[in-house]
Formats: sequence, C-alpha cells, structure tokens
Amino acid sequence: MKNAKRGITRRDMLTGSAAAGGLALLGTPTFSFGQTARASGGTATAGLEDLRKLLGDSLVIPGDDAYESSRKVWNAMIDKHPAAIARCNGVADILQVVNYARDRNIAVSVRGGGHNVAGKAVRDGAITIDLGRMHGIWVDPKTKRARAQGGVRWGAFDKETLALNLVTTGGTVATTGIGGLTLGGGLGWLMRKHGLSCDNVLSAEVVTADGRLLTASQSENSDLYWAIRGGGGNFGVVTSFEYQLHDLEPVVGGMALYPASMLKDMFHFYRDYTSSAPDSVTAMAGILIGPPGTPVEGQTAGLIAVCHSGSASDGERAMRPIKAFGPPAADFIGPTSYSAMQSLFGAAGQPGSRNYWRSNFMSGLSDDVIDTMVAHSDELPPPGTLILVEHLGGAIRRLGDQETAFSNRGADYNVSVLGTWLEAAEDDDNIAWVRSFGDELKAFATGGAYVNYMAGDEGTASVRAAYESNFKRLVDVKRKYDPTNFFSGNQNIAP
Repeated sequence: MKNAKRGITRRDMLTGSAAAGGLALLGTPTFSFGQTARASGGTATAGLEDLRKLLGDSLVIPGDDAYESSRKVWNAMIDKHPAAIARCNGVADILQVVNYARDRNIAVSVRGGGHNVAGKAVRDGAITIDLGRMHGIWVDPKTKRARAQGGVRWGAFDKETLALNLVTTGGTVATTGIGGLTLGGGLGWLMRKHGLSCDNVLSAEVVTADGRLLTASQSENSDLYWAIRGGGGNFGVVTSFEYQLHDLEPVVGGMALYPASMLKDMFHFYRDYTSSAPDSVTAMAGILIGPPGTPVEGQTAGLIAVCHSGSASDGERAMRPIKAFGPPAADFIGPTSYSAMQSLFGAAGQPGSRNYWRSNFMSGLSDDVIDTMVAHSDELPPPGTLILVEHLGGAIRRLGDQETAFSNRGADYNVSVLGTWLEAAEDDDNIAWVRSFGDELKAFATGGAYVNYMAGDEGTASVRAAYESNFKRLVDVKRKYDPTNFFSGNQNIAP
C-alpha cells in the first residue's frame, strides 16, 4: 500500500530505524507516534558569570559538553538554542534563576519532562529552568496522598504509588512529565472514574515571578490554585504537586486492531459503545499504520484501546462487546495491570520523531466526523501518525466548567490528528496535511481544544477558545501573579 502523498510503501518505512520505535501492544512489537516559540523579553547576550557562581556546574551554557543534549526535547522538530540551561536541584536554585532573569529582563522557559509537542520547554536566547533533577516522591498511604516534585515523570510516580496499591490519573505515556500534563488538564486512563490529573491536585508549591514561594490550595491563594488546574504554566514554576490517590483496583484492558475495510463500522460501534459505557471504562479509538508483528503490519488499520478499573468480573463484562465486534484482526484485551496500560502507547514517549498535532473537542461523534476521518485514513505520514478519539465525560463532567481553569467539560470526545514522521525534508508537507485535516474537523467541533496537544503556532485565538468562559478570570489571575508576563513560554495567557 502506497502513501498517497509520497509514493513510499508503508512497509518500507517500517523497516530499519523506523520500526525501532513503537506502540507497546502489551508485549507485542512496537511502533511510534507522536513549533517553535521565540523568546520574548531580553536575551542573555552578556556573560552569565554571576549565575554560574550561584549554580556552579548546574548551569549549562553553549560550549559545555552537556549543552547539546540538555537543549533537546522529545519533539525532534524543536531546535532551540537557549542562552543557558539551569539544572535546578531544588527550590533555592529556581528562586535564584527567577530573580536573576527577572532583574536582567532575560526570558525564561520551564522544562519538566520536555514532552510538550510545541516544545515550550526551550526558547532561543532564554534561560531554561530545568526541573529534571527534582524527582522526589513522597506517598502517605494513610491519607492517600502523594507529593511529587516538578521534574517527576508519570512512570516513576506510578511506581511509587502502585507499590502501596494506590493510583491517580496520569497520562497515557509513562515518560510524560507530571507538571506539563497536570497544568494543562491531564487526560488519562482513569479520567472517567477519578477525573483529570488536575482534578486530583490538592495543593502545589509555586515560585512566582516576583521570587516568592507560595502554596496554592483551597485555603491558601485559592485563585492561584484554581488557575493552575488546567491553566498551563502561565503563573509560575510549580516545584511540587500534592495529589489525591485512590485505591488500586483490578484492570482489564488493552487494544484491538481492525483492518481498513472495517474503519467506518468500527467508529460506529465505538460511538454506540461509549454512549452507554460506565464511568469505570475509558475507551479510545483511532486510525494508525499497523505495527510490526501484527496481521495489519504496514497497512491502514483501526484501533480500539480500552481500560476498565474495577472488579475483574465487571471488567470482563465490559470488554465483551468489543471482543464480539468484528472480529478484530488482533485482540490484546484482557486482564492486565495499570502499569501495562501506562506502557500501551509507550514508544510515543521516545524522543527522535518529528511531531505536529491538532485536536478538537466535540459534543458528539457524528457520521460526518467519522466520514472525514475515514476519508483521510490512507494518507497518514509514516511511521507513527495517529488519528485518535478519546472518550471524555464521566468524572470529568462531575465538576462544573468554572470550578477549575480546565473548561470544555461538557465535551464528549477529543478528536486529534497526531502527525509523526522522521525526516526533516517532509516537515512542510506533513504540517500542511495535519493543519488541513485539523481545520476540516474543526467545523464539527465545540471551538475548544486541549492545550496539551496544541502545536506552537495556534495563536491567541486558539488559547482563548480552549478556556472559553474562564479566559477572563485567567487573565485576572495572570495580572495578579505575573503582571509583566515573565512566564510567557507556554500557551500564553497575557496579562
């Protein structure tokens, strides 16, 4: 089967280095899927000797051995050259960098896991506040709470909580940083049962632009607490999060793959299935290039990925309709573990691919939306582009749109085009394809989009639409805590 735009066989593209990445199908072979912002404010054109005296070898500048590796982020399209990278060991380092940069009008960015598709963690000529060394995690099984520093990734967080049979909603890729995902909302396998990642935040420690360390909670700085739960990294550097944990329950889930001839029927089935699914089920559907070692290898294929958290018997009952439909070309659904579910899309967290995405919240999955997705199904840039539909609702909707900064809680689905390829020479064609496809889907959308899936070029109007009626209140909070827009390296809400 040929790629419609490039005349390259998908099987050819899945050999060699392209086949090395991957979607971990619970132990089967794998495949991978997944612009840049200019620094505002001044640039660090002068020497950084004073900051080097404060941070020592923790400050990396151009010419240092660690500079090239330190400036790279997950999305290989991002090629930014910061003036310096401050590998902070704790709050004191963050305070020193914030005060130094603010007093000299030097732009900053904040890096947690570096997994953001827009590459907001690094900026040309800025100082990167890198939290990667701040990876402490403390779990209290009595109160079912965990505190984790801003550089922690979900895989490490899960390891600590699962050891005590506790869990909270994390992302669907274990290498994603907790910070960026939580600040933007936090979709994950447990979201329909336990809410978004941001819904499970009980408090956070935040370094603000004026060099203060504040606690944000329901009882302290409650406006800041409201804003960081979905409002992105606009308000300061979150040095740690405190999360509500939940009892770990048996998990039944995994993935089923379907041939291209079944795509339309698959989406119709998925729509019917999700319309009556209990809150204990989170289900996703999509279109991908079949991974190696499966009956649909190198071909256009459909997927349904699902996770049930609850009793094993209820889980098996919830999976029966999926197993009965089709039949699928490959069925990897059954009793499993939460950590295995977190690894299902594991290779999406591996660096090296080039990524450009679009997403749209939708109030339903109409026949027109399904037809549009199927019409583009044979155009996916290899090796890892994915059309993904995520079912929302459930616990997400138990909070009102104004209770946290994350709005769009009334949406039923998030429909995304996640473009992923390997060669820089293909950037223009693939970006244009994702944009065009995303614009087509926007005609059926609510107008909002998930900020964590936004590319770097979507602009103020898209950010405003993502927050809907909460935008004005977010501006007010921004004006209070960051009136000069010091923290602008994000999906920015200007004061």
